[in-house]
Amino acid sequence: MPTKERIEKVKRVLSLRQPDLRVVLEEVTNTHNASAVVRTCDAAGILWVDIISQNKEPLPVNEAISTRAEKWIQLNYYSSASECFASLRKKGYKIAATHLGKETLSYTELDYAQPLAIVFGNESEGISEEALSLADYRIKIPLLGMVQSLNLSVSVGVILYEALRQKEEKGIYQKKNLSPEELEKYLEEWLDLSSKASSETD
Repeated sequence: MPTKERIEKVKRVLSLRQPDLRVVLEEVTNTHNASAVVRTCDAAGILWVDIISQNKEPLPVNEAISTRAEKWIQLNYYSSASECFASLRKKGYKIAATHLGKETLSYTELDYAQPLAIVFGNESEGISEEALSLADYRIKIPLLGMVQSLNLSVSVGVILYEALRQKEEKGIYQKKNLSPEELEKYLEEWLDLSSKASSETD
């Protein structure tokens, strides 16, 4: 049975979740990066992470790196960018693709207060041409050194915390972003997860 303190923490964390900001990972197979990304998403108040994988393979997560943050994230799987983006657009999201090429905005120029899904690809290939062609925005993090890219998990952290900054400035984190029905649903699920975690450590 979760303690009163645990229940209050779960309620507080859920009240800060940002359902209108999602992270999309395309063909990410590096366990260290995937684990670090999930941990960062939880820390920044992300509720949903969408996974694009042709084989729909589970996101490779190492609990020692993620600190089991994946328990608090909803993972959705798609076999292509077009399938994923079509689903997100039906829900009212715009799509922002991270890309180092031409005709890109600095990540700080994007409005993160709108319903938005941010797409990240694997480190070796980046995101696919299909994802690029279907995105509403292309954004990048300026690089001033000799290297051509940042580590995936670092990129996710930089962009999500710019989103967090903008949302805090506009008071969005102080609003109730989940419906009462959603809050009740996730509260029940999370408290159940907390109970199971507690019993496993007893």
